[in-house]
Amino acid sequence: MAASTSETSSSDPLLSWTMNGDQLSAVASGVWTCANADRLERLTDSLDQQPASAVTLDISGVGELDTVGGWLIERAVRQANSRKQTARLAAVPDRYRDLLAALDRTNRRAAAASAAGDRLAAALAALGAKVSAVGDDFVALVAMFGALTFAQLDRFAKRPQAARLRDTVHHFERVSWQAIPIILLITFVVGAIIAQQGFFYFRKFGAEEYVVNLVGVLVLRELGVLIVAIMVAGRSGSAFTAELGSMKMREEIDALRTMGLDPIDVLALPRVVALVVALPILTFLGALSALFGGALVAWLYGGMLPTTFMARLQNAVSLADFEVGLIKAPCMALLIGAVACAEGLRVAGSTVSLGVKTTDSVVKSIFLVIVLDGLFAIFFSAIRM
Repeated sequence: MAASTSETSSSDPLLSWTMNGDQLSAVASGVWTCANADRLERLTDSLDQQPASAVTLDISGVGELDTVGGWLIERAVRQANSRKQTARLAAVPDRYRDLLAALDRTNRRAAAASAAGDRLAAALAALGAKVSAVGDDFVALVAMFGALTFAQLDRFAKRPQAARLRDTVHHFERVSWQAIPIILLITFVVGAIIAQQGFFYFRKFGAEEYVVNLVGVLVLRELGVLIVAIMVAGRSGSAFTAELGSMKMREEIDALRTMGLDPIDVLALPRVVALVVALPILTFLGALSALFGGALVAWLYGGMLPTTFMARLQNAVSLADFEVGLIKAPCMALLIGAVACAEGLRVAGSTVSLGVKTTDSVVKSIFLVIVLDGLFAIFFSAIRM
């Protein structure tokens, strides 16, 4: 049996075959290019419909062959093999060998694993990616701490006259003075809520006077500095990351390096120094605001006179409680500044990367601040402070 196209134009693709028992011998000729793609697909599909245990395709008569024609030949061979037939090409012209070899290597996939294996592999891959990302973040943070330390030591040891006082004061004004209203408002509300809930629950046991202890210790040792640090991380930390990231996108940081200036010394260090100086001040003001909120609620809700509140507060808290909060503040500020600057300098050249790194800066800063607060709590408890 033989089959071929009905037209005999030399530019038309042809495919004829003969059957010898269960052996099929096919001969291709003509122009096998994308111009004849529809006709070529019909020819190869008709070849696939022939029942045979072995298929031999002779392409010595093909006058022109491009990627489309070569892929249809490759597809016919693969489909025959997928049906447990033995398929091979014969009499391949030398000029087509590289193309057909490249197509033979294309889109070769290993057998799919089981669904359970896929899920397990995907879970392990995701876990590995997360661990690797955490490691990269840790390395970037340590590198930023090292760069800031080196820049600080280099400035004050070798070039104290080069201190960027104007930049530091500018960032200090942004971080501290402009942040005072929102810090006072938030800490006032937090202090008021702590006092209100304290009176609500302690009243059941006749222990309203211990509300002063609750407000004083929580505000001065824990919540005061923690709330302020979280607010600063969301407000100033994100701003630092966005600023440095925008400069990285506009290649301004590369320009600084070209001029022989260190971006850490010029951009990061003034911001971190301003943050380290500003956060203890904001913590002090926030603690006063929270205590005022607690005293106001104690007066209006709990019926405790302000003079009584102040007298009990003096007995409830000590100077050590106040010192604990102020010791935590610069350490948290240094952590927030380092994370913000490190994430800003890791921004790639797109606005999507800028948004992702700004979000990462806030999330990582808040998480690390809470972890650091817990470590400080353990440390101060161990030294009985």
